[in-house]
Amino acid sequence: MNTETSPTVVIVPGLRDFVADHWQTHLAADLGDARTVAALERNKLSRRDRVAALDDVIRQIDGPIVLVAHSAGVMTTVHWAQHSARPVQGALLVTPADLELPLPDGYPKKADIEKGGWLPVPRRRLPFPSVVAASRDDALGGYRRISGMAEAWGSRLVDLGDVGHVNPASGHGRWPRAAELLDELIAHSIVDAHV
Repeated sequence: MNTETSPTVVIVPGLRDFVADHWQTHLAADLGDARTVAALERNKLSRRDRVAALDDVIRQIDGPIVLVAHSAGVMTTVHWAQHSARPVQGALLVTPADLELPLPDGYPKKADIEKGGWLPVPRRRLPFPSVVAASRDDALGGYRRISGMAEAWGSRLVDLGDVGHVNPASGHGRWPRAAELLDELIAHSIVDAHV
C-alpha cells in the first residue's frame, strides 16, 4: 500500500468485538496505523451505540478513510452510512451477518437483535464504493440473500467460495485475501475519484 495516498483504515468488528486470532486483528497489526472501533462496555446489542462508536472513531480522523467491516460490523457500517454526512473512500464488507433471519445457536436471538434496533437491514445504495466478500456456506448469511444486499448497496460482490464465516472457527485467523481486497478497493476508489 502506498502510504502517501493511503487512507486511514477503520476496522469495524462484529458482535464478538476483539478476537486475538481474527483476521481483522491481524490486518490491523499488519497495517500499523489502522483504527479499530472499541468494544462496547454495555448495551453490546445496541445498534445505536455501535453506530455511535464507529462515528466517534471516524470523527477523530482527518483525511480519507476506508472501512473494513466483518459480520454484524457490516450492518453497523450500513446503518452508519444511512445517516452520516462524512464521506469515506470505500468499504470492504466481509461475510455480512444476515440479522433478519435467526442466527445459529450461540449467537443472539432474533428478538434481541430486533430489540437492539438492527431491523430492518437498510437496502439503500451506499454513498461510497464498496465490496461485499461473501461465502457460499456461511451459517450467518446465505449467499443468495447476501448477494441481494450487495446489489441493493451498490457493492461489487466477490464470491469467496465455501469458506464459512471467515473467522477463526472457520480456519481464518490470518487471512491474506483481506489485504488483497483492501488494496483493490483503495486502488479502484482512487481511480474513481479522479475520473
